[in-house]
Amino acid sequence: MPNLPINIIAEWDPEASVWVATSDDIKGLAIDAPTLERLVERLPGAIEDLIELNHPELAGLRDIPFEVHASRLEHLARAV
Repeated sequence: MPNLPINIIAEWDPEASVWVATSDDIKGLAIDAPTLERLVERLPGAIEDLIELNHPELAGLRDIPFEVHASRLEHLARAV
């Protein structure tokens, strides 16, 4: 059984211009969205689907907390 809360990593993909969410806690989780807010909105549905497919041990729980850890690397271009 995954530890709760479920840890989700959200990373910015600059080539595709989307946020991508993955998790070691929920097998098969890999979704994307153009904004971090939209990604977080999509997560409950994706988690629910994957619980049914890959994590039946969580199916009886009424409340499943998840935590999103977001990371976006940017660069400051300076004229030196």
